[in-house]
Amino acid sequence: MSRSFRAETIKLVRRPASWLLLAITLALALIFTYLFPYASIAGGTDGPNNDRTLPMLLPDQLVGNSLGGLPVFLGSIVLILGVLTVGGEYGWATWKTVLTQGPSRLEVYAGKLLALTAAALAVVLAVFAVGAVASVLIAVAESQPVRWPGPGDLLVGIGAGWLIATMWAMLGAVLAVALRAVALPVGLGLVWMLAVQNLLAAIAAPLLDWVAQAQKGLPGPNAGSLVAALGAPGDTPGVAATVGGGQAAVVVAAYLIAFAVVGAVLLRRRDIG
Repeated sequence: MSRSFRAETIKLVRRPASWLLLAITLALALIFTYLFPYASIAGGTDGPNNDRTLPMLLPDQLVGNSLGGLPVFLGSIVLILGVLTVGGEYGWATWKTVLTQGPSRLEVYAGKLLALTAAALAVVLAVFAVGAVASVLIAVAESQPVRWPGPGDLLVGIGAGWLIATMWAMLGAVLAVALRAVALPVGLGLVWMLAVQNLLAAIAAPLLDWVAQAQKGLPGPNAGSLVAALGAPGDTPGVAATVGGGQAAVVVAAYLIAFAVVGAVLLRRRDIG
């Protein structure tokens, strides 16, 4: 498995799409979390939300601000990475070439999942790093004190972000295996994350009680509940305290494991052609 992990890591690092997805993730995190809110208060203009906006952009809010995009927008990019990592073998018809080198299907698949897990951590750390720099610059520009979250809060926040990002990566992987493609899994995954789960929360749940209850078991609302418990802004799409933070963490972890196991079963049983 270690050889497969090294090979998949090298492929991820050398693949231009991986760096492009990381750049898009960091740009979205910077623009929507810091640049647009700060632009609304910069220049000394008076607005009704100025007193509330600036404190939310300072370093002590780093954990919540860094996690806010993972339930929907940043999570969807990690899902695409998961699809590309596993589904690329179908698109390029390289499964047989890989497997003839000696490793079994499950060894190759495990190597891909471990590489995705490491990539998810790298994405989360990069988002935290960019947020830290942006918040410090805003604090200095506005002559505000620079106070950081405690080490424990930072570790919990990074761990929660890693958990959520890895779950979405595993969803992308299982979609790629189930559909044996790249384009369709990406499309279906994005439709679910950007449209269906938001429509369920905004339209169906307020009208139907059974939908509201069913949401408590879905991955998106639980991811949103987990980041809400850690201070993510409540006006961020996908962030809402549907369930408690502890339950949300357990459900997200359960989905992560389930996606990985289902993908392994499908890959082992089905034709790879």
